[in-house]
Amino acid sequence: MRRCGLTVFATAAMFCSHSLGFQLLRKNVGRNKAAEAVRGQSRAFSRRCPLQMVNKEQVATVTEQNGKAPAYTFTIVRHGHSSWNAANLFTGWADVPLAEEGVAECKEAAEILSKAGMGFDIVHTSMLKRAIQTTWTILEEMDRMYTPIEYQWRLNERHYGELQGRNKKETVEKFGADQVQIWRRSYDIPPPPVEGGKSNKWWPGNDARYAGVPEEELPFSESLLDTKKRVLPCWFGNILPDIVGGKRVLVSAHGNSIRALLQYLDDIPDDVITELNVPTGVPLCYYLDENLQPLKHPDGIGPLSGNYLGDQEKIRARIEGVKKQTG
Repeated sequence: MRRCGLTVFATAAMFCSHSLGFQLLRKNVGRNKAAEAVRGQSRAFSRRCPLQMVNKEQVATVTEQNGKAPAYTFTIVRHGHSSWNAANLFTGWADVPLAEEGVAECKEAAEILSKAGMGFDIVHTSMLKRAIQTTWTILEEMDRMYTPIEYQWRLNERHYGELQGRNKKETVEKFGADQVQIWRRSYDIPPPPVEGGKSNKWWPGNDARYAGVPEEELPFSESLLDTKKRVLPCWFGNILPDIVGGKRVLVSAHGNSIRALLQYLDDIPDDVITELNVPTGVPLCYYLDENLQPLKHPDGIGPLSGNYLGDQEKIRARIEGVKKQTG
């Protein structure tokens, strides 16, 4: 069976954005019923082999904290520091590589994961090279380059519309700090759409890699809410079936696509998720119970149930660094 980010083939087709679990969630029947639908479908073709991905120390800590052992685990990582992060530019769907600092972050992440005794059976990443390069670097450093990778356009960064490619400081000077803050941190207000519509170079329809995506699903600009609406079908349709099916899963994505997923997992309020800062290149482990509800790790920062792996003081400093960025 072969899968890719644009099309789901054979048995896995049942997990597309119209899967029973996702449809139940859209009808607001509850997370448990949606989770059970996915579990039932997954058992039709996968075996359940939980807890292969984290070391015994982490599992024991979560078990003691919650009074029960996790049934499933998976890991998330935001791409390393990119060249446009370094240049202080709005990036969005612009395809830029990692900066040297970002490559070093990924190598450090791989070392942390290896020391924790972790490995992966599959990686879900975006269609953007900074996340792909993060994936490749981590797998190479872990000597697991053979690991299958699924490229998902739905895991792309939020589309920043007309702000893409602009210097963040200059944008503040032109439009004012309050307006830029609204565009950056409001939950449901997107930045201005790309000028010229489909003729603009930043409209994804002009990029060959999105040729298989329906035009109506390609954004001209996105809010965090818009990003969440496209990320959740990927969670239910591609990522979650692998987790429940027993695979050791790594999700390598972007600040806002990760925010969107974390908001769903931890049921984070709209006004709180917009202030959540995800550090670059730091593995974030999540532990789920039999109903796919997150179990709280005592080292979870802020509203997050999962825990970042590594030096906690250094991680908090990296989070503060993200917070201090103009955008």
